[in-house]
Amino acid sequence: MRAGRGSGPSTGDGESGRRGRPADLGLRLRRLRQTAETRFPVIIRLTSHLIAVNLLDSATRLAAQAFLTAVPLLFMVAAFAPQSVREQILVSLEDVLGINGVADQQLKKVFDADPGSLRQSTGVVSGLMVLISATACSRAMQRLCQRAWRMPGAGTRIAAWRWPVWIAAWLAMLILQGPLRGGFGVGIWLGLPLLLVTEVGMWWWTQRLLLAARVPWAPLLPGALLTGAAVTALTLTAKLYVPAALNRSLDKYGSLGAVFTLLSWLISLCVVVAVGITAGAVVAREPAVSRRLGSPD
Repeated sequence: MRAGRGSGPSTGDGESGRRGRPADLGLRLRRLRQTAETRFPVIIRLTSHLIAVNLLDSATRLAAQAFLTAVPLLFMVAAFAPQSVREQILVSLEDVLGINGVADQQLKKVFDADPGSLRQSTGVVSGLMVLISATACSRAMQRLCQRAWRMPGAGTRIAAWRWPVWIAAWLAMLILQGPLRGGFGVGIWLGLPLLLVTEVGMWWWTQRLLLAARVPWAPLLPGALLTGAAVTALTLTAKLYVPAALNRSLDKYGSLGAVFTLLSWLISLCVVVAVGITAGAVVAREPAVSRRLGSPD
């Protein structure tokens, strides 16, 4: 009986000790967070903002919409665009992704096909439907920009015309990729700065356009710089892994394998875009930067 009575308090102390461990751990984590917020406020705000933007979900949706937009548009261009434009897009795609081998042969089949037969298979109505559905990619990008800047959606009457304009501008950017990278015949030493400046300019304009001019130009510059530099680096390194992965997927799994490879690369690209735009919005709202750029509250 004495032994039983003596064991009671020790059991209670063990239970209270076990209960105290989570409390101590929680207290340590709170202190660690407070220390991090004090020493690295920008990183903490960026991390919390990326979580609020729902980075992976936004990037995956954007990549899916971009893929569903790009493939039909390529067929539309092959059917209705002049021969010179078709050849230039083919050169740009080969240059951007480094496409060769089996993948290059499949791509050339589309652009070397008879435009008349392609027009008959697509038709004017199908072309209009493709253009209308292509605006889904614009809307996905617009939602990403609005989440990054914590802004409500713009009215349809204000934003609707901006969606096809954005798609047309990026299609023109794709056509010019080949000449830009080659420095319009001068060489890569001119092409690389031109490509970087053009990418920064396009992402600067993209935010201004899709945010319906509700944010001044200056605060949008950090996001444009970060996104333009990251996208340029990613597209320049695409030649190192996309061609081999694409040809390997085509050999093993056929067209479905190519879809998976391209979609994986697009998701990586859209993650970079989402991080760049969101980080730019966070940086632009830092007190020291905000005072100089006139960022909105």
